[in-house]
Amino acid sequence: MNTEVRFLLAIGLMIAVIVVTNLLFPPITPVGVEEGVAPAVDTPAARAPEPGPAAPPDLSDLPGTTGVEPEPDTATPPAPPVGEPERFVEVEGPLFAYRFSSRGARLLSAELLSFRSFTREGPVQLVPEGTSVLGSRLVVGQDTLDLRELPFEVVDGRERIEISPGGPNETLTFRYAAPSGGFAFEITYAFHADGYLIDARGQVRGVDRPLLVTDMGTGLAFNEANLDEEAQSMAYVVNHLDGGINSNQLSDVESRQVVDGPLLWSALKSKYFVLALMPATNGTGQDYLGGLLVDPVPEPHRAHLAGTHTVGSGGEFDFRVFMGPQEYARLTALGSDLEEVNPYGWRFFRPVIRPFVSIIMTVLVFLHETFDLAYGWVLVVFGVFMRILLWPLNQKAMRAQMRNMAVQPLLKEIQTKYKDNPEKLQKEMMRLYKEYGFNPVAGCLPMLLPWPVLISLFFVFQNTIELRGAEFFWIPDLSSPDPIYLLPAVLGISMFLLQFISLRSMEESNPQMKMMMWIMPVFMVFIFFNLAAGLNLYYAVSNLATIPQQVIIAGERKKAQAKGPVKRTGG
Repeated sequence: MNTEVRFLLAIGLMIAVIVVTNLLFPPITPVGVEEGVAPAVDTPAARAPEPGPAAPPDLSDLPGTTGVEPEPDTATPPAPPVGEPERFVEVEGPLFAYRFSSRGARLLSAELLSFRSFTREGPVQLVPEGTSVLGSRLVVGQDTLDLRELPFEVVDGRERIEISPGGPNETLTFRYAAPSGGFAFEITYAFHADGYLIDARGQVRGVDRPLLVTDMGTGLAFNEANLDEEAQSMAYVVNHLDGGINSNQLSDVESRQVVDGPLLWSALKSKYFVLALMPATNGTGQDYLGGLLVDPVPEPHRAHLAGTHTVGSGGEFDFRVFMGPQEYARLTALGSDLEEVNPYGWRFFRPVIRPFVSIIMTVLVFLHETFDLAYGWVLVVFGVFMRILLWPLNQKAMRAQMRNMAVQPLLKEIQTKYKDNPEKLQKEMMRLYKEYGFNPVAGCLPMLLPWPVLISLFFVFQNTIELRGAEFFWIPDLSSPDPIYLLPAVLGISMFLLQFISLRSMEESNPQMKMMMWIMPVFMVFIFFNLAAGLNLYYAVSNLATIPQQVIIAGERKKAQAKGPVKRTGG
C-alpha cells in the first residue's frame, strides 16, 4: 500500500469518526424528506517546414550520418572521428558546477552546490554517471546527422570558467566544421551567476532548415535516501500549447512515444529536481518546442528523451535549459506554468488544495527566515498557532456536542412516545431543535476545519524542496520518515490522551467510543509511521496543544451532568 493511499485511508477514517460521533444518536428524518490534458500521441514529431523544390543536400560524406530517424542513446554510436583530442571544460558558479566535453559539445556533469546528495558524497548530481545531456542531432529530409561524438573546438580555449556571485554572465562556445567544408555547427551556452538557467543559441551552416534534436538524457540521477519513493517520482512532463500539462512516469514507457508540439516546455523530473527544455525569449520567433521523442531503455525507471526545435531560415536557433531545484518562486519566475511540473495534490483536488499550500509555505518560510528558526521548531510553532487560531471554533464544536448529548434522553423519549405518529413526532422534533439548539451537524463541521491544513502539509512534505534535509534533533530529514519511529508513537499517545480525557468526563460510557479510544491511536500509528517526520511532528504538537481545551470542556461537561438531565418544558 503506497503512502498516498494510506494517508487517504487515514483521512477518511478520522473524518468518519468525527461525523459518526456527532451523529451517534441521529434524529428521525422529518416526514416527506428523503434522506483536459491531451495524452502523448504516437504521431510524427513536428518538423520544420519543408525546403523549397531543391533537393536536400547530400550529407553522406559527413561522420555520423544515417538514413533513419533519431535513435535513443541505446543505439550503437558511430566511431569517434579522428581529430582533436577530447577536452573538458569546467564551469562553476555560486549555485552549480558543470563539466562539458568537447566531444559532441555535451554536458557530462551538473552538480547543485547548495543541495546535499543522500546517495553519494558531495552535492546533488543531476546527470547519471556514464551519461550526458545536451548532445545535438540534425534531421534533414530522410537523413540524420549525429553530432554527439564529433570533435568540437572550444572556441576561446578555456578549460575552466568561474562565475563570481553577482558577476556578469559567462559564455562557452563550441564549434564544429566538416573537414570537407560546407557544413558547420556552432553552439554557445550562457550561464547566470544568480540562477540555474542556461541560455543556448547557435548557428547551422551548409544545410537548409534542418530539425534540431537536443538530448535531455535518460532521467535525473538518484539523490534521495528513499530510492523507491524517488523512483516513483521519476517522470517526464510536457506543457502543450493546447493540451496543457501532462505527466508520465518513466517506468511506463514501453515503446517509442512521440509528443507533437507546439510545446511551451518539456521536462524530466525527480522528487525535488528538474531538467526543463524551453524555447528562448530573445525575439528570434522560435516561441515553442517542436515536439518530444521518448524512447524506452533497459534500465528501470528510465527513458530517453529528446526535444525538437525548428531552425530559422538563416540557420539560427536558440532555446533555454533549466537544471535545478523545484523551488516554487524560481520556477514561477520562468513563466509558462513551469512551477506545475510537480504540482501539489491529486489532479481533482488541486484547485482546493493549492491556496492552502501557498499560504502554509509562505508562513513556514517567513518563520524560518525572519526568526532564524529551524524548520522543526517552525512546525512546532505552527502547530500551536493553528490550535490557538481554531480555539473558538473548537470550543463551539465541543459545546455543541455537549448539548447534543444532554438532549439525547429527551430525543429517545420523543421517538418512543410518538413512534406511531410521524406527524406529531416531526412537530416535537422541530420544537426540540428550537428549544435546545439541538443540531447533530453543529459539533461536526468546526472540527473538520483543521483537515485542509493537514492534507496540505502532507503534499508540502511530498514535494517541497525547502524542507528537504531539514534536521531536527535525531531526525536527519523532516521530509522523510522518523528513523526510530518515535514521533508516530507520540502521535498515537496524544490521540489516546484526547479521547481518554473526553470519555472520563462522561457519566454513561459508550462502548463504541471506548473501542475507538483503543483502536484509533493504533491505526493512526500504522498509517503515519512511514509518512514524513515533519507531518508527524505537526500533528502530534497539534494534538498536545488541544489537551488544555479538552480538559476545560471535560470540566464543563461534569458540571452540566451534576445538574441532572435536561427536562422538557412542556408537551
